[in-house]
Parts: sequence; C-alpha cells; structure tokens
Amino acid sequence: MKYHDNTQKPHPSLYSSRIIKAYLQLVRKKYPRVNIAALMTHAGMTSHEVDDQGHWFSQQQVDRFYEELVRITGNRKLAREAGRYAALPEAIGAIRYYVYSFANPARFYEMIEQAFANFSRTVHYQARQINAGKVEITVTPRPGIREKKHHCENRKGFFEAVLNIFNNRIVNIEHPECLARGDRVGRYIISWNRSADDYFRLIRNYAFAVLSIAGILSLALLPATAGLSIFSCLLVIMLAGSFITHRLDQKNLTAAMHNLQESSEQLVGQIETNYNNTLVTREIGQVVNRYTSLEHVLSAIVEILESRLDYDRGMIMLCNEEKTRLKFADGFGYTDRQSVFLHNVEFKLDNSESRGVFVASFREQKPYLVNDLNDIEGSLSERSLEFARQMGALCFICCPIICDNESLGVLAVDNMHSKRMLLNSDMSLLMGVSHMIGISIRHAQHIEARENRFQSVLQVMVSSIDARDPVTKGHSEWVAEYATGICREMGVNKNYREMVRVAALLHDYGKIGIPDALLKKKDKLTPEEYECVKSHVRKTYEILKQMNFEGDLRDVPLIAGAHHERIDGSGYPEGLKGDEIPLGSRIISVADYFEALTASRYYNHPMPPEQAIRDLVKHAGTFFDRRVVESFVRYYERSNPGYENRMLRKGITL
Repeated sequence: MKYHDNTQKPHPSLYSSRIIKAYLQLVRKKYPRVNIAALMTHAGMTSHEVDDQGHWFSQQQVDRFYEELVRITGNRKLAREAGRYAALPEAIGAIRYYVYSFANPARFYEMIEQAFANFSRTVHYQARQINAGKVEITVTPRPGIREKKHHCENRKGFFEAVLNIFNNRIVNIEHPECLARGDRVGRYIISWNRSADDYFRLIRNYAFAVLSIAGILSLALLPATAGLSIFSCLLVIMLAGSFITHRLDQKNLTAAMHNLQESSEQLVGQIETNYNNTLVTREIGQVVNRYTSLEHVLSAIVEILESRLDYDRGMIMLCNEEKTRLKFADGFGYTDRQSVFLHNVEFKLDNSESRGVFVASFREQKPYLVNDLNDIEGSLSERSLEFARQMGALCFICCPIICDNESLGVLAVDNMHSKRMLLNSDMSLLMGVSHMIGISIRHAQHIEARENRFQSVLQVMVSSIDARDPVTKGHSEWVAEYATGICREMGVNKNYREMVRVAALLHDYGKIGIPDALLKKKDKLTPEEYECVKSHVRKTYEILKQMNFEGDLRDVPLIAGAHHERIDGSGYPEGLKGDEIPLGSRIISVADYFEALTASRYYNHPMPPEQAIRDLVKHAGTFFDRRVVESFVRYYERSNPGYENRMLRKGITL
C-alpha cells in the first residue's frame, strides 16, 4: 500500500519544513522540469509534511534531499541561493514576516538564537556587535551534529537575505572558521552598508546644523531684509528635509507594522488552533465522568470534534464484540443520504484479503493520511472504492482508536468544502484525540457491561420470587412500573427514580424465606402466621444489604425494607411515621397496595381499579402519603385515558 503512516523515524528531527519549502519554491521557479514528487520520495518526505509549518525533518532526510537536488540540477550553489530566496516577496512568507518583526538587521542578529530556533535545532548562535554595520556570529554545534558544506552555505544565504529584507546592501561575509571543514565552531563576520534612507538622514542632520549656523550668521551679518529672506529660505529647506525624512520613516514604519501585523495574525490563528486542540482533549476527558452509556459518549465526542476541530466531516467506526466487522457508530458533516449509506456499510476484519485504509489502520494500529485517493486506487478493493465514491472523499486522515493496546475502531476526518490541506500535524493531533476517545469508549463499555450484569442478576432475583408461586408472578414488575410512573408525576430525578424502580422489583425478596404453606394459604392467617409473613420485609432488608449497592442505588435495601410502614405509624417493621419513612418507600407502598388489590390472590379475587382507587383515597393521609396517592391517580389516568370520567361517575374524589 502507498498510504503514508506516522511511524516514528530513527533519526532526530532537526530542520523546519519551512526550509525545505523555500528550496521547493526556488526549484519550481528556476527548474520547472524537476520531478518534485520523485525528489520528495527519494528524501523520504511528503508534500503534507512540507506544507505543515510545525513539521521537522531529520538531517539524513535533508542531506538526501539536497544531494539529489544538486545531482538533478547540477547547481552546487543551490543552498546559498535558497537561503537568499527567503527574502524575495514570492518566497516563503512566514520567514519574511518573522524577520521583519525585529525592525532592523542589527536587532535581528542580536536575537539570532531566538530567531533561528524556529528553523533549526542543530546549533547554538551567539552574536556580538562590532559596530553599527558589523556583527560577528559564532555557531556552536549541538552534541551529535556533523554539518556539511550545504548547511553552511544555506546559512550564509539566509544572512544575506536578512539584509535584503531591510533594504541594506551586503558588503562582505567573512568565514574564518567553518563546521563543515572540521573546526570546533563556525564564525561569520557580517558587514553591511547603510541604506539610502540612512544616508539621507545623515545628510539631513549635517545639513540641519550647517543651515542653522548659516541662518544665524545671515541675520547677524546681512541687512535685516536680506538676512531675514535668507533665513526664511534656509528654514523652508530644513522643514522640507524634515518632512521628507518623516515621510520616509513613516513609510518604513508602516511597512514594518504591516508585516508585523500579518505575523501577529498568523500567530494568533495558531494560538487559537492550539487552544481549541487543547480543549478537545480536555473536554473528551470530561466525557468519561459525565456520561455512562456508549451512545451518549459517542454523541458528546462527535459534538466536541465538530465544534473544536477544523474539519468539515468526521466519523467514528467501531468493531463488533467478535472483532469481525467495522461499522459506523457516529459522525458529523454528512448529508442525510450519506448518513443512510454509512449506517448500512461495514468493513470485514476477519477476511485476510480485505484491503482499505480503515482496515489497515485498525489492524496495524497506525494512522494514515491520504492526500489523493487516485494515488492508492490500485490498492483498494472495489467495495472500498465504492465507499470512497459515495462519500465523495478525495483526501482524508484515518487514525486507529486504541485502548490498552487493543483496537476498538477508527476515527476518520476530511475536508470537502474548505479545501484546507490535511497536514502531518493534523494526523499527530488526531492520534492524541483518538487515544482519549479510546479511553472514553472503553470506560462506557465497562459501565454498560457492569450495568448489564447487574440487570441480569436483578432479573434472576425477580424470577426466583416468581418461581415460588405462579399466582403472584409479575407482581414485582407491576409494582415497579406503578412506582416509576408515580416518580415521573412527582418530578423525581432520574437517579432516584431508578433506585425506586430497583427497590420495587426487590421489595418482596424476603418472601424467599417464608414457607410456601403460609404464602399460598387460602384461609385467614393466624396472628402467629401473620407475624411470620410480616418478617419478610426485615428479611428483604438483611438480604439486600449484603449485595453492597453503591452510588445512587445505595439506599435500595432501606427503601425496600420500609415499604410496609404507614404514615400514621401503624406499619411495620419499625413503626415509622410521616417523613421518617423514605419517599421511595412511601411510593412503593401505594404501588404495592394497588397492585395487590387488583390482582388475583389465593385469599381474594381481583378488585376493580375504581374500587382500589377508592380504598387508596380513603386511606390517604393515614396509611399513605396524600401527595403520592394524588400522583398515582394522575399517572393511572394518563395510562388509562377516560378513567377519570369513570371515577367521577362513581363519586371518587381526592
């Protein structure tokens, strides 16, 4: 495959891509027949790496690039020409704007260590100003660096370019010591003439002094009229010279400010991009604590990617549990038609013959950047090509989503409308983002798996109660449904509502310890037998307490164990009254009472709902919480349209 991956290079990154870009611009202008693509391939470089101002190349890559370029062009002075080319208007703008921000060449050379740190990491610079038009620059190599002649020549060209940027003429660059010749340091003595503006200011200063003296003498030695005339003429000449100098200074200052503004705007844009990139990783990290379901996690992540990153479209594809298929999970920027297509497409992971960027990225756990789909068309299956055509993709980035060294899926982005070129820095950013996505997805999967296990255990426990007696089968589910409906009517929050639902499902679990002879007895229970049956609530509490409910469910044992308490204190097992009884217990109490009256039992026939409601209303404020009863009646009416009219006809009011 011809995809570009981001595997780490064995050599350190030392030279900014902006240096190579200057070379390429010069080559395109001066040698248009050079095959740039072949040159880049030979050097181990790619176009998106060169266009990425944040990318750096190794010395081996730069050496191979330059040696091949000299071989092709036959120009052994190309390094120095490329250095000087940086000063031309059509050359790389970032260098020109950056240099211009130092206001003058002396100031630039003074700050040369800081300036060159943006372009090379190979040497240390130290500048010493000899006089107003002359500096000495000492270059000390960093450990492990061995420079070649073209590095030195390119540096000389850049020194010359700096002076050209400020409209100063180079006089001489002396180079008594050279790293390429094996000297311990490289030393450059640079001198330059003053610019035409500098000479004009110098002439103006001398002329101002001479004309001032001449004006004073003319007033003192000549007749008043003649002296005043001469003095006035001299004054006009001095004012004209000052005006011209002021205009020149203003022109130079405006040009400098313009370049500085453009440089600042680029910096602000980069700062904003970096800020958004930082927010992406932070906000995705917060998703872990904010959401528990995988669906909500993916939706939140996609929303963050769309709002924070500079891509037109993006998608997350996840593998199934068996890791045999890769399917679309969520995305942004796609049309309705494309979304339908995405939801119906899948990539086979269990087929060794499967080809495609997504499958390769998933299997190899490597990112890929494709700048031109036509370049890899021969490497793709017909299915992958059809997918690319349907999506209208030409260039895109695909990164694996990994957690604990296990591939979970892939993240892919592209630009359809903005046409912004995708760069190596984009791929590096997305690798960091995909890592955070992997952590979030795995966390959500663990929570969902734990929740599924809990629900399975819960269902087994409920089923074990039902298995005791087919007559009461389904009682707990109905009580849970009624209790959940009451919670909604009362505006109880989601977490508490879930706790009440679980407690309602398990509220009679203690009956597992009550003999069948008592649970299934059709005759009236004796006082002793009734006390035995009543003990099921305490048994429920003791059993559930051993299950170690956590978080929002921690009060399930307490709520389930108090569902037979009464508002007036006549209930059991503790005889709690009023607000001493947990709200969840008061809710389950009403739901349990209604379900027991309206269902078939050994000891009674099912009661009509209207009569059961009448009983609830009758005992509201004594046995049951009046607010809970009112909420239940509203819930039951919503669930059974027209029921309210039947209640009114039977004279039932709260």
